[in-house]
Amino acid sequence: MFLRLSRLVPVLLGLACILPAMDPCTAIAQSSDAATSANATTLHHIKTVFVILMENHNWTGNGSLNIKSNPAAPYINYTLIPMASHAENYKNPPGIHPSLPNYLWLEAGTNFGIANDGPPSQNHQGTHVHLVKLLENAGISWKSYDENITGTVCPLTNSGPTDANGGQLYAVRHNPFAYFDDETNNRSASWAPCIAHMRPFTELARDLAANTVARYNFITPNVCDDMHDSCGGDPIAHGDAWLKKNVPAILNSTAYRSGGVLFIVWDEANSGDGPIPMIVLSPFGKGNHYSNGIYYTHGSTLRTIQEIFGVYPLMRYATAVPDLQDLFAVFP
Repeated sequence: MFLRLSRLVPVLLGLACILPAMDPCTAIAQSSDAATSANATTLHHIKTVFVILMENHNWTGNGSLNIKSNPAAPYINYTLIPMASHAENYKNPPGIHPSLPNYLWLEAGTNFGIANDGPPSQNHQGTHVHLVKLLENAGISWKSYDENITGTVCPLTNSGPTDANGGQLYAVRHNPFAYFDDETNNRSASWAPCIAHMRPFTELARDLAANTVARYNFITPNVCDDMHDSCGGDPIAHGDAWLKKNVPAILNSTAYRSGGVLFIVWDEANSGDGPIPMIVLSPFGKGNHYSNGIYYTHGSTLRTIQEIFGVYPLMRYATAVPDLQDLFAVFP
């Protein structure tokens, strides 16, 4: 009975903070700060996690701009979906827009009250209760691969070449790790650990081939390749072509084949709160076009990754939603 009650407590706490506009999770976060040193890790079937973050499209509910069955996305619909598991009712957290709050939610289980895309200088966070810090405490490696960063500085501002509209291709709002003071040494552009963790996307293919990828890998295409901007063409077609070019290297890698999972998810819906696409590929996934109608949010993805790596406590709204285990034949 004690074991069952102990497992129920974090769920009940999470249900108390299910309405994000009110964000009563501050007390949970503060108490969790003191518990980070108690994290432990367990080696499960799934050993390596890849996450690709795409941008601003519905799975369904937005007409011709949907990803589902869209002829502009043949790789997603006719190659990935038939071999994958996917969710039909995965949504961005209720009312959470624009991009940055959703990226923060994937990393920490909340948007910290942020409702804009401001840079780290405006929206930095001092908490140690976020995913990659829990991974570091447990001795689990992680890396962020960001398209169009140099790899010579901690990437705290928009940078790199510009798109057809004059916007810079690397958008720091799509790199949640840059917003946590403990990962940037209080926003130091020269801090070596930050530079070591946040690497140019061009290094991913090399690391896959050499089997030197981290256990947690967060992949951020630029604003042309992630379906955010049109960049002189159809953003859906452009992003689909990018996935077709880059996903096979992950699926053919030793890290993936020997116990990996690839989550391809969109940050937020273009219309309402979604549903947005969530595609799961893994040797341990149900695959074969399996889908379900369970209600998920980014808290579900965060919870799933915490359970895969065995790092606890579950953070904030990750306690209030189900994990993604139904999309797997073996979990974790």
